[in-house]
Amino acid sequence: MLNFFKKNAALIWAKKHVQKANDFKQNAEKNQERLLLGLVKTAEKTLFGREHQFENIKSVEDFQKNIQIADYEDLKPYIEKVKKGQRNILWTETPEYFAKTSGTTSGSKYIPISKEGMPFQVAGAQSALFHYISKKGNADFVNGKMIFLQGSPELEEIFGVKTGRLSGIVAHLIPNYLQKNRLPSWETNLMEDWEAKVDKIVEETEKENMTLISGIPPWLIMYFEKLIDKNGKKIKELFPNLQLIVTGGVNYEPYREKMEELLGGKVDIVQTFPASEGFFAFQDDYTKEGLLLLTNHGIFYEFVPLEEYGKPNARRLTLREIELNKDYALILTTNSGLWAYSIGDVVRFIDKNPHRILVSGRTKHFTSAFGEHVIAFEVEEAMKATVEKFPAQITEFHLAPEVNPQEGLPYHEWFIEFEKEPENLDLFKNELDDQLRKRNTYYDDLISGNILQKLKISKLSKNAFQEYAKSEGKLGGQNKIPRLANDRKIADILSRNVI
Repeated sequence: MLNFFKKNAALIWAKKHVQKANDFKQNAEKNQERLLLGLVKTAEKTLFGREHQFENIKSVEDFQKNIQIADYEDLKPYIEKVKKGQRNILWTETPEYFAKTSGTTSGSKYIPISKEGMPFQVAGAQSALFHYISKKGNADFVNGKMIFLQGSPELEEIFGVKTGRLSGIVAHLIPNYLQKNRLPSWETNLMEDWEAKVDKIVEETEKENMTLISGIPPWLIMYFEKLIDKNGKKIKELFPNLQLIVTGGVNYEPYREKMEELLGGKVDIVQTFPASEGFFAFQDDYTKEGLLLLTNHGIFYEFVPLEEYGKPNARRLTLREIELNKDYALILTTNSGLWAYSIGDVVRFIDKNPHRILVSGRTKHFTSAFGEHVIAFEVEEAMKATVEKFPAQITEFHLAPEVNPQEGLPYHEWFIEFEKEPENLDLFKNELDDQLRKRNTYYDDLISGNILQKLKISKLSKNAFQEYAKSEGKLGGQNKIPRLANDRKIADILSRNVI
């Protein structure tokens, strides 16, 4: 009886939620400007607001004149004040949480999350599930066991502000009615050794009625492979009631074929776009690509054309001004005190009614050693098209330039870990090169002009990417390995595992 009640309650809540969500979908452009001015008014008396004359900001244009695009280094002096317990610096009062993330030039980053911002992190995930339930008319999964492959929920305190990984913070906020269904155990989630943790998760889940599994694709694959190795069965045989996989963090498409092979049966996929800075988008239509941009979740969005990003006087476009099928650097202003903040992600709009995006890359993850500026979306689409023509299973890949080869012209080197190789690697390689040339005219010009030779493929041994991640302290959780780079730092390490 309880299971019947939970399922039907979920169906009713989902229907009401989706009906209510239609307003923000239809009025996104108008509501975004209102949202920005509300954020500015709220923060008018903060240190940042006083220094940037928030009292004079009456429009988006005023805001863009007063506030320059910032990265973490630009906001770090303010965040350091907040970390020392000072109030009213970037946002009113002190944050409720710091989401601690790994940085590069900055070391660890401490992203503030306010008491106004935190509920939207949870609401984004809930909304993704409610849209799925409403669209599919299916809520059976609420009665089974659910798992999220995440970081440790253990939190520290910095001047009274709870601090930890975002996934660990969210673990404390899961509704009570779902806690009894949630795996793994609290003790297992606290484990820092990722390989040992996944082994323990396998032990705790292999005999359970798993109905929903969530995590980023590379680590889902690691979990599934361990389950299969131990039990000798595909995932749908082990978990016949598994209905839903919720994933995010990276583009799912390059992992789809590998995931389907491991699953061994149909499972619905919901893709999401969460980050420490906010929950931005989720898949609301399962018949097409694209994620619904959440324009009513306390975030004002700006979009800088990728070709202008980092240049003086780069245009900062609003939702009213964007064009379809163009790449934009994503800029955020949030109700946690991030102002015109460049998150480093690149998005591409594929629909305006409602606004749907693809995550097409990272502003710092590209290959342009020869001026070609190849981005993640292009290499992932090229790989996808190549695999469709010459079937293969790809575990992971990384693209790096070879500027000074021992002989011949420079080239792009693709480090690929195959689960299953194509029948003819030369045909596969030539097709991959052609597909990238179709998607990037600059790369095509370099090949045609004999500036570059065609790409080369270096095959990697099994688990090469896992070994790389482990060596860098990035195994597990939400850590992701860049698909491409403009140098050979990753390539030089991967080269040790070329076969």
